Amino acid sequence: MKAFTNANPRDARHAATLARQAQLDGRRAVFAGGGSDLLALVKDGIVAPDVVIHLGGISGVDRVEASPAGLTIGGLITLDALSRHDAVRGPFAVLAEAAAAVATPQIRNVGTLAGNVCQRPWCWYFRNGFACYKAGGRQCFSVGGENEFHAIFGGGPSYIVHPSDTAPALVALDATFQITGPGGDRTLSSSEFFILPKQNAARENVLGDDEVLVSVRIPGRRPGVRSTYQKVMDRETWTHAVVSAAVVLELERDICRSARVVLGGVAPIPWRLEEVEKLLAGQRITDALLRKAGDAAVAGARPLSQNAYKVPLTRNLVRRTIADLAARAT
Repeated sequence: MKAFTNANPRDARHAATLARQAQLDGRRAVFAGGGSDLLALVKDGIVAPDVVIHLGGISGVDRVEASPAGLTIGGLITLDALSRHDAVRGPFAVLAEAAAAVATPQIRNVGTLAGNVCQRPWCWYFRNGFACYKAGGRQCFSVGGENEFHAIFGGGPSYIVHPSDTAPALVALDATFQITGPGGDRTLSSSEFFILPKQNAARENVLGDDEVLVSVRIPGRRPGVRSTYQKVMDRETWTHAVVSAAVVLELERDICRSARVVLGGVAPIPWRLEEVEKLLAGQRITDALLRKAGDAAVAGARPLSQNAYKVPLTRNLVRRTIADLAARAT
């Protein structure tokens, strides 16, 4: 590991300015919130920073602020604090449950919301020094190699899956992302924030190297809205999702007025199932409708040589998650 210098910014704009200045000086700057993913990237030889900009000393970006318009959640809130916060746990349960599902208790104690949303892929080719698309190369080795945990939707030219638990929950909640750069602030919807490999094979989102995800905003909950997050892993705990589902339903008695259904673990971005949402809207939740929803959830899936098992797994998880949530609300 090469030597690097530390920087402690006054605020998010100062952090972005420090990153921009490092770039102008020909140095590599990285941001550190909780630092768990950054440490892994450095140990794996993926990044070799000249400057580490520590965000932990910035005040006011680790809070949850509630108003009639909804929630504003600071990007540096720890995943543990997010999972336990009263303003999140009830009205926005899908996000609290997703935060609680991340990794180990130790990592949740230091890992942040922004870090979880922006973490890099855990594809073993990327993490082990292969010159793949994510590392600036011109090949995805998973296509003809080990692809058991890779994408069945949205792949090409890279077939990584987005590793975040909280990202599908935020998309399901129609969150917006508040970003700060050297020149000012900008706000993006979740559909604008995450990008597919065909847009930029080397990145998972639109953040510039000198931009910081400061906070997320979630619209206020309407009456009758319920939500949940369910996750299937390859072992009992402490790992990334093989498939996950973030579901938000607006229910009036036994009628679904609207729905948001977003998958994790199956695509390079949080994968929204708009056809499933349309199928559910205005309908009574029945066994027949649940079967149709499960089938619609995997329409268009394109598994690779070793991950076809994700298709029935996704179908059943979507069906079960919607059923459990509808039953919980009655």
